[in-house]
Amino acid sequence: MEKQAEIGVFGGSGFYSIEGSESIIIDTPYGAPSDEITLATMSGKNVAFLPRHGKKHTIPPHMINYRANLWAMKKLGVTRVIGPCAAGSLQAHVKPGDFVICDQFVDRTNARKDTFYDGPLTTHISTADPYCPEMRKLAIEKARKLGITVHETGTMVVIQGPRFSTRSESRWYASQSFEVINMTGYPECVLARELGMCYVNISLITDYDAGLEGNPDIAPVTHEAVIEVFNKNNDKLRALLHELIAALPETPGCDCYKHVLDGRIG
Repeated sequence: MEKQAEIGVFGGSGFYSIEGSESIIIDTPYGAPSDEITLATMSGKNVAFLPRHGKKHTIPPHMINYRANLWAMKKLGVTRVIGPCAAGSLQAHVKPGDFVICDQFVDRTNARKDTFYDGPLTTHISTADPYCPEMRKLAIEKARKLGITVHETGTMVVIQGPRFSTRSESRWYASQSFEVINMTGYPECVLARELGMCYVNISLITDYDAGLEGNPDIAPVTHEAVIEVFNKNNDKLRALLHELIAALPETPGCDCYKHVLDGRIG
């Protein structure tokens, strides 16, 4: 397939579409992606947009075909992936409406298809620093330019879903000093790396998960509350995407994709 996009954008809860020139269906060896992919031009660059949950939010986090989604992006020629998502806060200083440009994740999911190397080809990639430093730096700069409250670092704990955390689970994650909780952050970034694509996460904080210790006035999260806060901040996210995409240099200045598969065996 002729290259049709250079940047991929995944839409999370509350972010299901962008204005584009056409929508296409991509076949992959791993089955169907979450939905049609919209091709668009943003800030002068060709972009492929795919809502993780489908346009009508019919796919829960644990049933998303992450491998098909990433493979489809690669097939279109994408070299950089932007992964915005709705997320909860585990710390009082990270407030609903804030943005977090995560630099680490902790995987608490189970049985998700999280590699393209199931054998006989195998590999062991490094995820010591899972997100692209160049894209992270630019996302932070552009968020500040737009007046968005942005946290430069943050550890995202990714839970299986589709249920939200118990109070005890939430307290445990908070006690580990994790800042962000989400259901779709893994294995998206790891699969992007296996395919040699740079990846950045933008977490839009919508809630305080199961509440905050010592603050009984904060109610546990609901899906309706997530969508309400996300919708209120959707314009900020779209503005940030435009600014970030415009700022991305033609040639990546990072080492994300270099030597990533040097450990491949078979």
